Amino acid sequence: MSLKDKINEDLNAALKAKDVTRTDTLRSIRAEILKMDKSGMNREMTEEEEIQLLSKQSKMRKESIEMFKTAGRQDLVDKETSQLNIISEYLPKPMSTEEAETVITNILSDTGITEQKDLGKVMGEIMKQLKGKIDGKIIQDIVKSKLS
Repeated sequence: MSLKDKINEDLNAALKAKDVTRTDTLRSIRAEILKMDKSGMNREMTEEEEIQLLSKQSKMRKESIEMFKTAGRQDLVDKETSQLNIISEYLPKPMSTEEAETVITNILSDTGITEQKDLGKVMGEIMKQLKGKIDGKIIQDIVKSKLS
């Protein structure tokens, strides 16, 4: 079942259950899906594109949470956290830091890169393999610790 179908199905269930937070969150995801459909793709989204769309939504919620915490708006922090939890249900289980470290170590040994100045050269390859599986900030921290 495609993400679009799953979201529509879950949206109907949320509407029937009168779950306002879930309904709002699923509507925002569906709006992004419809935007992509209207962009002229003329095909179904790939799984990678679906993960990318959900990751973008997740990242937006995380950034909002940080801004609302800074502003002292706990009510909005709680709302965004609830939405983030709902979005996380549709994302694949994130890779553990240990698994990512193993992959990064293998890539670094394969490429022979050992210095910080070559960070940009290796990040492309690492992101190609790990994108959507673990947060980019964690990847960057691991690579920097390995290269320093």
